[in-house]
Amino acid sequence: MKYTQLGRTGLKVSRLVLGTMNFGPQTDEPTSHSIMDAALGAGLNFFDTANVYGWGENKGRTEEIIGTWFAQGGGRREKTVLATKVYGSMSREGETWPNEDRLSALNIRRAVEASLKRLQTDHIDLYQFHHIDRRTPFEEIWQAVDVLIQQGKILYAGSSNFPGYKIAQANETAARRGGLGLVSEQCLYNLAERRAEMEVIPAAQEYGLGVIPWSPLHGGLLGGVIRKEVEGGRRASGRSAEALASSTVRAQVQAYEDLLDKHGLEPGETALAWLLTRPGVTGPIVGPRTAEQLDSALRALELELGEELLTALDEIFPGPGPSPEAFAW
Repeated sequence: MKYTQLGRTGLKVSRLVLGTMNFGPQTDEPTSHSIMDAALGAGLNFFDTANVYGWGENKGRTEEIIGTWFAQGGGRREKTVLATKVYGSMSREGETWPNEDRLSALNIRRAVEASLKRLQTDHIDLYQFHHIDRRTPFEEIWQAVDVLIQQGKILYAGSSNFPGYKIAQANETAARRGGLGLVSEQCLYNLAERRAEMEVIPAAQEYGLGVIPWSPLHGGLLGGVIRKEVEGGRRASGRSAEALASSTVRAQVQAYEDLLDKHGLEPGETALAWLLTRPGVTGPIVGPRTAEQLDSALRALELELGEELLTALDEIFPGPGPSPEAFAW
């Protein structure tokens, strides 16, 4: 396993992040535990979750599955860098009540306590804001975070789905208060969706945040979706199906798969390996539903993409160009 620093911190994390969103909704508890054991056994030490995972009437279920895994002992908690998130409503359907979502000091305090209980741990290593809160000032958010850090309940704070100007606003406010501020940004970023390169990633680099891309295969679009349609009749769904409805996108994906066939490479592994070459990226989040999918993701760490291939990938999926020249001149 390869490791790197998380942004400007001294924290060492694996260059792949184990995403757990499927644990509960699509992957049962025993299989989830097996995947986490295999990940840790391979040296993958960075696990990501969120309080709302499990979804619907099962919000919090994913954290519970991780908690029962930690409870087995064997150094599982001690070896894991644990990241979770706060923002989404934890109210059950028909039971909506004020202050059970967003980033008020009250909800942050309550959400941390609830996550700690479900996760069966005494602290969270990286506590992430799942979205911006337009109603709560950063002074209030950082006040709540400072208390939790002093109590030893969280160690670092990160963001997710923040625009560049909010990363700047958050960290300038933290600096005025003498705090460390955000140390990571989790954003949508992959070969097919490169808008983060315009503002989010430059802001993250300027402020020393590690970039953690989510949906590195763009919902399966970059995982050999056309080949799977042809070979097994498996139809695309979700994000990839919506994208493939565009003839332009389908042509791009076909060119992508043809290119990798020529080089004898697997599409999903290549998409992950490409992200590992990008400036500022700590590691992409992989969300395996099975042990086989985890094995495929781990193989991406061994891929070396040559300059010729990287250039060809840029030609198929061009980025927005340097910021701000690409859109200012």
